[in-house]
Amino acid sequence: MTKIQSPFAQPEALPFYEDSRIYNLGGGTPRPYEFNGWKPESLSWKRSCYIHAGLSGPGQFLYEGPEAADFLSSICVNSFAKFRPGTAKHAIMCTEEGLIAGHGVLQRLEEERFRLFVAGPWSRFMLSKSKFDVRETVENNFLFQVAGPASLAILESLSGENLSDIRFLRYRNIRIDGREVQIMRMGMAGTLAYELHGELEDGPAVYDAVYEAGRIHGIERLGWMTYGVNHVEGGFPQQSWTFLAASHSDPGFRKYVDTIKPVRWTEPMFSGSVDPANTRARHRTPHELGWQNSIRFDHDFVGKAALEAEAKAPQRTIVTLEWDTEDIIDIYASMFRPGDEYKHLELPTSPHFRGILAVADRVTKDGKDIGIASGTIYSYYFRKVLSLCTIDIAQAQIGNEVIVHWGEYGARIKEVRARVARYPYLNEGRNEIIDPKSVSTVA
Repeated sequence: MTKIQSPFAQPEALPFYEDSRIYNLGGGTPRPYEFNGWKPESLSWKRSCYIHAGLSGPGQFLYEGPEAADFLSSICVNSFAKFRPGTAKHAIMCTEEGLIAGHGVLQRLEEERFRLFVAGPWSRFMLSKSKFDVRETVENNFLFQVAGPASLAILESLSGENLSDIRFLRYRNIRIDGREVQIMRMGMAGTLAYELHGELEDGPAVYDAVYEAGRIHGIERLGWMTYGVNHVEGGFPQQSWTFLAASHSDPGFRKYVDTIKPVRWTEPMFSGSVDPANTRARHRTPHELGWQNSIRFDHDFVGKAALEAEAKAPQRTIVTLEWDTEDIIDIYASMFRPGDEYKHLELPTSPHFRGILAVADRVTKDGKDIGIASGTIYSYYFRKVLSLCTIDIAQAQIGNEVIVHWGEYGARIKEVRARVARYPYLNEGRNEIIDPKSVSTVA
């Protein structure tokens, strides 16, 4: 594939190919939006492999110092009692109300040195209010996700090493194209996948090396347009799309963000049939996302009291909803009838990522509100429209029939029949090293 000069002045983590199409997200940061088309891209993590570069750039924070562990422990629900160097964990940070303010992957590099990936600036805000002896550095590195049944074979061919010993949430250094790269086993809710981290200037060469080595395996370059499909199929909610970080409701946080250059505070764009004034419908607790196993009450942390209370009587959990096909067809048919049509269902994700979109659609049973649906996708692999849903625990049984109120608040609403389905929906080959030839085309 012919490479071309980047049209952007800022340094980029990936090479530009002649067939690249770029979508400009909020803040002016260019992100690859689509490459070979959303259909083959959305099949990649089942059939072969993809490489995704959309999380590269600023967003990794290095915390160092004698009180770094104490500080991070004070804001994370996770236990640090057995957190060893060379390991990582899904770090979850909450407000005093027990609502998720940010989350990401936290590595312990050394006893007094940690790296936090793609968690948003909540940790920075909390450090600015604390008296902990901690040094913070904002890093600007590449972060490539390489996922799918062929990912291990591709990365082993590049590194010349056996990488099957790298367990989930473990990492070490390898060399790709003569450059030092950190590789971490990190998949969407347990599917076979890896992340590659390194210096931004090495990114284009490393990305190109992975892509070229993967072409015989059918690798796809994954664009931002299709990225959310993976999250819904794999059962991992996406902050700012399937839920809104509760940090956005903190006035002090909003003022702090305005002090970070070149970051600027922007109000989230609310979407869905739930009243935009209802911000709680767009926030989540760890229990509501099925992340309660990460909570440990062996230390003091922000939100502990609220989460202890919720643990005694949790109200909601998360499921996959499978939408009725005939009702989906009727949504499209409305565009060919006189009068107002129903809200458009975009493919493959609806709405597409266009900055921060706090999506919340009402879910009812026998006229009673029982949950919130978000993260609507069309899965070309399963030939289904799916969404994630935070739902009353009593209504979470597989096969339960519910109604999704599809549309924008105050506008025309389509009542879509749906059924509670397995969670996660993609449940084959999870966290396993498997032969890509054994993977079926359509489930």
